[in-house]
Amino acid sequence: MSGSTTAPSGVSNLRLPTPTLDAESQSLLQSISAQGGYAYARMAALAVAGDQSAAEAARDMAWEQLHSGPWHSVLPVWRDAYSMACLHVAKFHFAAGEFVEALGALDMGLIMGGMLLRKDLHDSVVFVSSESRKKSLEGSGDSNGEKLVPEVPVDLNEVLKILPCRSLTCRRVEKRSSLSMEGFLRDYFQRDTPVVITNCMAHWPARTKWNNLDYLNAVAGNRTVPVEVGKNYLCTDWKQELVTFSKFLERIRTKKTSSAEPTYLAQHPLFDQINELRDDICIPDYCFVGGGELQSLNAWFGPAGTVTPLHHDPHHNILAQVVGKKYVRLYPSSLQDELYPYSETMLCNSSQVDLDNIDKTEFPKAMELEFMDCILEEGEMLYIPPKWWHYVRSLTMSFSVSFWWSNETDSSSS
Repeated sequence: MSGSTTAPSGVSNLRLPTPTLDAESQSLLQSISAQGGYAYARMAALAVAGDQSAAEAARDMAWEQLHSGPWHSVLPVWRDAYSMACLHVAKFHFAAGEFVEALGALDMGLIMGGMLLRKDLHDSVVFVSSESRKKSLEGSGDSNGEKLVPEVPVDLNEVLKILPCRSLTCRRVEKRSSLSMEGFLRDYFQRDTPVVITNCMAHWPARTKWNNLDYLNAVAGNRTVPVEVGKNYLCTDWKQELVTFSKFLERIRTKKTSSAEPTYLAQHPLFDQINELRDDICIPDYCFVGGGELQSLNAWFGPAGTVTPLHHDPHHNILAQVVGKKYVRLYPSSLQDELYPYSETMLCNSSQVDLDNIDKTEFPKAMELEFMDCILEEGEMLYIPPKWWHYVRSLTMSFSVSFWWSNETDSSSS
């Protein structure tokens, strides 16, 4: 690729404003040089002078540093260096009218980069997305409004054939319509008990927008997201990939991945990355019970058959089912020993028991345990108390949001 970029006619005046980068560039380059990044600093200076190949070389150098060891050992300055290089690369693509490539570079900066230049990255995404939509609208026809998940009832007899043994035979999770804050606090939060809350999401724009293929492609199609490929994270063939959202949608719609290797956008902070989707949801008032604070807001989006294996989480959790249906099974934290958690630190919150195929010889205690379960319908929320073990299977294509929050005691001790 040549060092200079010639913009197409009519877009040569396109420039990305990056005020933080402009103000912090010199100081950041000094910090990078102090860590031995002299070659990076030279390439970054050439990039500012108009050399696109130097910008890409600087990005490659920073990328190598990000992968030089365990993620926690990577110096923060190299994460900021990667953000800087992504902004430089994006500027060249944007000036050339290459909006998809510009968004790809910016997303990589958001996903892998540091915090120093995050506002520039976010603002640049908004800027590029706006120009990209203008261009796409010029040649677009009428939207056909294709739905991702048709309104077809689930056949319970067919569902039971794919669910774990004894599903829907024990205690069902109680369902409460429009549950009051007082009722939630008294009957479930303080008693450490799951509950399904119905009729609580009708006001979310996501309830209609996220089931519309054209809408999702319009607001997120060109964005780069991390996805999981494989049965689940406990399997040896599990891996992660970076793909555009439109490619991900195409995979799960056309089932280009096999049932043994589904593609799943799982536990990703999608709403920090794509503000338009964040605007389509609301933080449930229930998440403020206990006086704590929201810890994370994650997306779970994938085809029917995706499974999150039996595990527990450290925080209060509301799982909001926006599109599609899921089966959820829950075991109280008191049954930890009977569920055989892994001994390795990284997996100590995950059970060795595969509920889809329990090894009776190796895990005899797990066979007859009592549990709670439910089918979580579109428009419902499930409250999962901290440390409750849960297994989740998508019964249809599914788009969910999880809200993790701590109570006041958790916040003060963390």
